[in-house]
Amino acid sequence: MFIPNLLLIAGTGTRSGKTTIACRIIEQFKHLNITAIKISPHFHETTPGLKTINEDTGFAIYEETKTDSTKDTSRMLHAGASKVYFAKVLDDKLLFVFNRIKDHIPERVPIVCESPALRDFVEPGVFIIISSEATRSRKDISKFLALPHLKFEFEKLQGMSSIPIGFEDGRWLYLPPFPPEGGFVPIV
Repeated sequence: MFIPNLLLIAGTGTRSGKTTIACRIIEQFKHLNITAIKISPHFHETTPGLKTINEDTGFAIYEETKTDSTKDTSRMLHAGASKVYFAKVLDDKLLFVFNRIKDHIPERVPIVCESPALRDFVEPGVFIIISSEATRSRKDISKFLALPHLKFEFEKLQGMSSIPIGFEDGRWLYLPPFPPEGGFVPIV
């Protein structure tokens, strides 16, 4: 399923800079009323500021309401997202949960989502893979490297005034100032 208004972010492991880059993209395009989504397979205790949207066996969907904490979803809301959703979900319910969240988002609204596993089910307008020297617990992302993607080094993006992407006619686009690490695979 191709979703042109979806920008999906994955990383090479924990602390690769996924949320920081998501927040930069949100700040860069906040005038477009971006919706942000963070999807996790980890069922941590729910924290203050998360309003329950739906819970059932194998998943929970929340809307973030706080902008003043260090949680990833709070950071996204603080960066300027008009809405931020957080889902804790097992892989077998991932597409179902993503579609339930999409039911709350107007058509063609730009979506920035942090969820490597979602790439197994959908083709986003732009798929970004972030690598970093600070990455811990490296993940095997080899299956994603065979798919259309942009791969950036976090440290190089930090030195740029803006992330080289755009949103036009309901679709995320890559705007190449330089070839990303590993080259650019055109998204058709």
